[in-house]
Amino acid sequence: MADADPTADLAGHRARLRGRLLAKRGGEALLDHELVEYLLMTAIPRRDTKPLAKALLREFGGIGALFAADAEALARQPGMGETSAAAIRVVAACALRMLQAETTARPVLSNWQALLDYLRADMAHHAIERVRVLHLNTKNMLIRDEVIGEGTIDEAPVQVREVIRRALDLGSAALILVHNHPSGDPSPSRADIDLTRTIAAAGKPLGIAVHDHLIMGAQGHVSLRAKGLI
Repeated sequence: MADADPTADLAGHRARLRGRLLAKRGGEALLDHELVEYLLMTAIPRRDTKPLAKALLREFGGIGALFAADAEALARQPGMGETSAAAIRVVAACALRMLQAETTARPVLSNWQALLDYLRADMAHHAIERVRVLHLNTKNMLIRDEVIGEGTIDEAPVQVREVIRRALDLGSAALILVHNHPSGDPSPSRADIDLTRTIAAAGKPLGIAVHDHLIMGAQGHVSLRAKGLI
């Protein structure tokens, strides 16, 4: 009896996976590793990508962290290369673009969950600390979203003078400060609280309000405003 053709087996598996994906609500029926597997097989068409998908999820600690990984970190993984890393990065970029569009559609303060979804996807799983400032106009519409600093695994430098100067340049009426904690724990440090209060104090006489300081982490997020810290 002839051995089974592995090429035919792989083609059949991919066809079944494709059928499940294209079915109504099909994306919800696929496991995380199956979603990654299907994405990778578009970049690596002649290889079984299930083992690679599972290995990537183990290495990065889940689908969120995998899609937040930078291209160099992805390309360094065994079995990966520029093409497969680019496939993951383009999906992540599309997802962020969709979430970002939701945050600009309505005033931020009345669209808070959309903002949190966007920031969680973009920042919660970063391996280094990143600080961004959201600039709002008098109607609380987002006019600029800028990353102002990247640091190490536990800190990123922020210059209060530069934050206020940029707000004046843009004509910002209010700011929302955001940074991530790579440890995953979003609990604010004393330095986080002090920085927020310093920026708020510097902006107040100039008519620039600090609406909030959000800290994002894999374990959730913290709003300093909601905790009564500003």
